[in-house]
Amino acid sequence: MTLRAHRDPDWAADVARWGLGRMPLREQSMWALWVYRYGRRVDAAPPGFAQGLHRRLHLLLHTVVETLTGISLPKQTRIGPGLRIWHFGGIFVNPGTVIGAGCTLRQGVTLGNRVDGGPCPVLEDGVELGAYAQVLGGVRLGAGCKVGAMSVVLQDVPPGATAVGNPARILHRGEALRARNDACPGAGPVGVDAGQEQNKHPAPQEQEPGSVTL
Repeated sequence: MTLRAHRDPDWAADVARWGLGRMPLREQSMWALWVYRYGRRVDAAPPGFAQGLHRRLHLLLHTVVETLTGISLPKQTRIGPGLRIWHFGGIFVNPGTVIGAGCTLRQGVTLGNRVDGGPCPVLEDGVELGAYAQVLGGVRLGAGCKVGAMSVVLQDVPPGATAVGNPARILHRGEALRARNDACPGAGPVGVDAGQEQNKHPAPQEQEPGSVTL
């Protein structure tokens, strides 16, 4: 197992989500993600003196980046390739959480347990969380589902579904479309940045700075 980032396919997939062909250095979220991937590579390296040094370096980097960005990504967390984090600040992921490939988080998101030592969420591939969404306990978010901003998820969410509210409830297709249009006409489903999908409405909408695709 190499410690070099450019040979890490998971990191390469993270960078590819931005479509720039390189790491966006001004994106603080990528600092935290780089340190996370580095920590995973260190743990997978052969045991010995070099691994010990890298573990100490990772601990230092993790502490510094967590403090600067407000993003906590413990290396014990299992995160699939192609994670994208919009913005930074107040993002906390419990070490027992599992995040699939191609997922999207935003500022203020918490993924954790409901009681000390309790089970943590499992996010399948392509899950998208709105700003300040909280997913707590041993729940499973199905592939491609979406969680609206400031929602609190305490139950499983089926694949492709949309969940909103506190506590979150699952919207039927018609409700999801109405919620999307009421919240931001012309944008994607709840929790998605305007302009992330093809805009089917004529009214121009603001979108998150730098957003292109999800």
